[in-house]
Amino acid sequence: MIVVKVGGSEGIDLGAVCRDVAALLGQGQRLVLVHGGSHRTNEVAAALGHPPEFLTSVSGYTSRRTDRETLRIFEMVYCGEVNKGIVEMLQAEGVNAVGLSGLDGRLLEGRRKDTLKVIENGRRRVIRDDYTGTVETVNANLLNLLLDNGYLPVLTPPAISTGNEAMNVDGDRAAAMVAAALKASQLIILSNVPGLLREFPDESTLIRHIDPTRAQEAMEHAQGRMRIKVLGAVEAIQQGVGQVVFGDARIASPIQAALAGQGTVIG
Repeated sequence: MIVVKVGGSEGIDLGAVCRDVAALLGQGQRLVLVHGGSHRTNEVAAALGHPPEFLTSVSGYTSRRTDRETLRIFEMVYCGEVNKGIVEMLQAEGVNAVGLSGLDGRLLEGRRKDTLKVIENGRRRVIRDDYTGTVETVNANLLNLLLDNGYLPVLTPPAISTGNEAMNVDGDRAAAMVAAALKASQLIILSNVPGLLREFPDESTLIRHIDPTRAQEAMEHAQGRMRIKVLGAVEAIQQGVGQVVFGDARIASPIQAALAGQGTVIG
């Protein structure tokens, strides 16, 4: 079992990812695909007059400010345009894909955060009307039902809160929870860089291997969104996933390249 997470940043070749998924399924590989949609969400939000706002937590992680209007736009892009676009591409490749959000069948469930503690202009601030949270449980029975009957689950945030509200969750950490719940041997996290870079954005400084017992130390090299990807990788390893690979989604056969060790391998 492999779980593949493909990001939503500019430059990612979703067509190459879908072709690679089809090739792997043809080889008998069992697979779940999780995706993001951040770049397109930013474009749509700006066009609708509600431009994105990003927050930095007191622990140094960057996330999207998700008020109710942002959540509506988020659902429209992630669950609609991006998810169904990927499903369409996979169907064209002969893959019987089923697109689902974390809301459907309570696939991804967790607690909505009561407050967010952030740093703004060097000062601490508390935000209370934000619809974000963390995935705590995965409906593995539903995923296995689909997999056992020949369907490819294509998953995306948002998740469902324990209070029955939609909430924005980080896709990389959600993918880590899916990988752990399905007892995946590998979690592949694809983005628009070749892996974890020692000196971002210099791609020649790619870190090719990280000992899983020292995965937390990789955080010192992670910047921006890569910090949360490293956090997701650490959580996956801690929950029994055998290997995590940060791979490049701009190249041909990106999943197979990552499985062959091209990128940053943890494990």
